[in-house]
Amino acid sequence: MAKAAHRCQLYLVSPPRIASPLEFAEQVKAALGAGPVACLQLRLKDASDDEIKAAVEAILPVTHAHRVPLLLNDRPDLAAVTGCDGAHIGQEDMAYSDARRLLGKDRIIGVTCHDSRDLAMTAAEAGADYVAFGAFFPTTAKVAKGRPQPEILRWWSEVMVVPVVAIGGIYPENLAVLVESGADFVAVISACFYHPEGPGAGVRELNQAIDGVYGKLES
Repeated sequence: MAKAAHRCQLYLVSPPRIASPLEFAEQVKAALGAGPVACLQLRLKDASDDEIKAAVEAILPVTHAHRVPLLLNDRPDLAAVTGCDGAHIGQEDMAYSDARRLLGKDRIIGVTCHDSRDLAMTAAEAGADYVAFGAFFPTTAKVAKGRPQPEILRWWSEVMVVPVVAIGGIYPENLAVLVESGADFVAVISACFYHPEGPGAGVRELNQAIDGVYGKLES
């Protein structure tokens, strides 16, 4: 997942629970067909290995048909055996070096860094494909262990070439400050998959909001 050139991109994250892998695959198809998306992270909580494998089996053909990488949250081991394009790991998950050994040099590994510049620098120097800061805004998706300010994105974009993902409570209404501050990607769950008109409408509104930021910057 290369650093975004000129335009911040969408990084979609699945809801923590899905009723049916096939039904969710249809939601993913609608989202990816509605506009540019850089990545999808499958983040299932309290799911068995078999449930995760079934979800990957249903979703992977959809993401690959749209040339969008599928990353697995927390589980580089399952990402390796299911054919995912990579994994996203937190500070309490498997060490980056162990994840890299499992996934090899060509698959994507991203690392959560909360609001810590030191953790981000360590991850980038180790070889992480991207770092993620958050939560920037209140979120019910998880208990936030950091509350960074947008300035951390500006600092990162000025000193590092490794891409940076902004996470946490991001919607069309509040993403402008993150885009303006240098986020390469904005990660969203609710704004896409819980949109009242469906995931496709969510992706369209998010992309329109991102485009609007650049329109104002260029005017």
